[in-house]
Amino acid sequence: MGKVAFVFPGQGSQFVGMGQALSEQSEAARSVFQQADEALGFSLSGLCFEGPEEELRLTANTQPAILTMSVAVLAAFQEKQPDFQPDFVAGHSLGEYSALVAANALRFSDAVKTVRARGQFMEEAVPAGQGAMSAVLNMDRAALSAVCEEVTASGHPVQLANMNCAGQIVISGSAEGVKLAGEKAKEAGAKRVLPLNVSGPFHSSLMQPAADKLHAVLAEVSVADAKIPVVANVSARPVTEAASIVDSLVKQVSAPVLWEDSVQWMVEQGVTTFVEIGPGKVLAGLVKKIAPADTKIISVQDMESLTELLNGGL
Repeated sequence: MGKVAFVFPGQGSQFVGMGQALSEQSEAARSVFQQADEALGFSLSGLCFEGPEEELRLTANTQPAILTMSVAVLAAFQEKQPDFQPDFVAGHSLGEYSALVAANALRFSDAVKTVRARGQFMEEAVPAGQGAMSAVLNMDRAALSAVCEEVTASGHPVQLANMNCAGQIVISGSAEGVKLAGEKAKEAGAKRVLPLNVSGPFHSSLMQPAADKLHAVLAEVSVADAKIPVVANVSARPVTEAASIVDSLVKQVSAPVLWEDSVQWMVEQGVTTFVEIGPGKVLAGLVKKIAPADTKIISVQDMESLTELLNGGL
């Protein structure tokens, strides 16, 4: 019998209307949205259900919104299957907080306040327009890393930020650094370079001020040992001890997201089913490109997909 991993999406998967029907159909999901509203002191549920989209897209709103939606879907699942526990959990960037809630390492009310602060710190770390991110398609990781090192050495910091899957790497850094690295990557054979619509150079050294502030916030939060191994972005290896979890979360703000490596590691441990829990299907698409062809990949974000999962069995 193969192992099961629950994976949780990060920024970019949000959409207006997410969770509305689910909170009407599941008491557990509704309770999660209510807890978020209480913890934050404003109607995050209203922002998720009704928008406006430009407000939902602000990093300081997006991060708690996606976390809340993901945990609401998880709660709706647990309401139906209280005894089921996955073998591993993991999340893409912000999604790691959802994974930690699933592993009982973080209380949801603490997690939602922490990611709200994380989003604010990330927005404040670099003035608008001074940082950027681009997706580079069909280029070898080592070759792209060499390009980034060369550009950084010339005084324009840029580095690998998200190792999403083979042929899809996101670079991040100063606006000039990202532009120059993109041009050099194309010269070196990259198929395409796509600038991303983000508010800052996430997962780059320019985010260090945000990481330092986050460290202070996490010092005030009660973090427990994880009940389920959490495959961390920064190492693509499981963390379970509270101190290692905090360390990983702080490093993660300015370090690359090793998503491809994390999925590969879980496959090596015998994971044959990946369940994406939360809005969108971004991770399902990435896992499909990384894991063997016979891997079972399911996205759950509403009552319909949850019923399918329950009927299909885990």
